[in-house]
Amino acid sequence: MIDQAGLSLVREALAEDLAGYGDITSRWTVPEDLPGRAVIRARQDLVVCGLPLAEAVMAEVDPRVIFTPLLVDGSRAEAEDHLAEIRGSARSILGAERTMLNFIIHLSGVATQSRRFALAVEGTGALVVDTRKTIPGLRTWQKKAVVYGGCGNHRFGLFDMVLVKNNHLETAGGVREALARVKAGRPHYIKVEVEVESEADLREAIACAADVIMLDNQDPDSLRELVQIA
Repeated sequence: MIDQAGLSLVREALAEDLAGYGDITSRWTVPEDLPGRAVIRARQDLVVCGLPLAEAVMAEVDPRVIFTPLLVDGSRAEAEDHLAEIRGSARSILGAERTMLNFIIHLSGVATQSRRFALAVEGTGALVVDTRKTIPGLRTWQKKAVVYGGCGNHRFGLFDMVLVKNNHLETAGGVREALARVKAGRPHYIKVEVEVESEADLREAIACAADVIMLDNQDPDSLRELVQIA
């Protein structure tokens, strides 16, 4: 099941592809009463994500078609594994095919890449987290995909965590001044993160008790030195 936001996303995607006219090629070439069967199959090893959206796509196109997930989001699939089976009108399946696959391919790609990053730091105590650099409308699902792959979510948006970046620092007059203003206005449960690029700013951020410090634009050697200070 998906929530209302997910359903709206599905409907927008279908409106983009079908535009109220439907699949005109299938309408004129595939008999209306022709039954069909399709499987969604992995073409490589991957982490699955997007099956609920695909199921919702099929239900929107034709609720009589039976979409049966064979795995769940977050599962690891090997090449040639079947992710889902679809039975019903061949014309309807063809009309929903590309939109279903677009969701699964993109989100499984995010989850699979997240898995690679998680494995790269396994055993180090590090956690790779995501950013807000998402495709508009897909943020919730892209962030789910990141977690399914084994990495973590950073803030969801501009509303749930303070992140003081270089533009804010320049405007406020420095780390100490910016953090003083933030702490005077924020509720106690909102975390404060500050982005620093120098040892001096790092030491100020530590002195001001920032909850999280982002070390930005550092080469590996500089990063090691700053981490030791922190």
